[in-house]
Amino acid sequence: MATNKILYVCQEISPYLPENELSKLSLEMARQMQERGAEVRTFMPRFGCINERRNQLHEVIRLSGMNLIINDNDHQLIIKVASIPSARIQIYFIDNDDYFARRAVLTDEEGKPFADNDDRAIFFARGMLETVKKLRWAPTIVHCHGWFSAIAPMYLKKVFYDDPLFRDVKIVLSLGDDKFEGCLAEDFKQKLEGEGIMDSSMAILGEPSYENLYRFVIEYADGVVVTSANANQELVEYARQAGKKILEYSEGDAKEVFDNYKKFYDEL
Repeated sequence: MATNKILYVCQEISPYLPENELSKLSLEMARQMQERGAEVRTFMPRFGCINERRNQLHEVIRLSGMNLIINDNDHQLIIKVASIPSARIQIYFIDNDDYFARRAVLTDEEGKPFADNDDRAIFFARGMLETVKKLRWAPTIVHCHGWFSAIAPMYLKKVFYDDPLFRDVKIVLSLGDDKFEGCLAEDFKQKLEGEGIMDSSMAILGEPSYENLYRFVIEYADGVVVTSANANQELVEYARQAGKKILEYSEGDAKEVFDNYKKFYDEL
């Protein structure tokens, strides 16, 4: 069987952000699949709380410099990289001063989500895929981990669908414990339409809650991985009813867990 080339699109990764279920699994997925022979590329946003000097981030000039228009405004795409020596993994960071210079991640000091989180997620998805194109690297699997990465499947299916790099890619979506409160911006649906993402089922994004975002994105996924015991069970059932291939949540022996991941990817 040909070697899988797995693109991990992650909301957060340990040790760059505080350890939690999401950030630890992001690191382990990439490390474990690489140890099992997969070729791996991993992306995350360069949130402002990430200490660049301590973590030895540096800009990749040949990949940076593109401007992306988000919500009628020009934003420069900056690409940085760093390595995790203990895991022998390189991480690509999507950066922009307007969206990621602030010291917080997704919420302000009072725990309120940033009003432009939708714009930030759109920039992250587009910037990540444009960078993969510049790398001329064709993934066989794109695994989106964390809601902030969940816009990427829409671009793959509706904007980049005819690009030879992505034409045959299989999309995997994590369902975990990453719920955000309230809704994204009211005009989120209109912004996606402006990006060229048009679909008759987009009406559900008229109320862009966490649940509705995932109900919509699940339609684009080839497989769904339940990554937390606290995952939204209604969404898990929704994916099951939609006929998606599902890897159920499991815990225990790490070798067995990630052997099941590899088998799941191979079967896709």
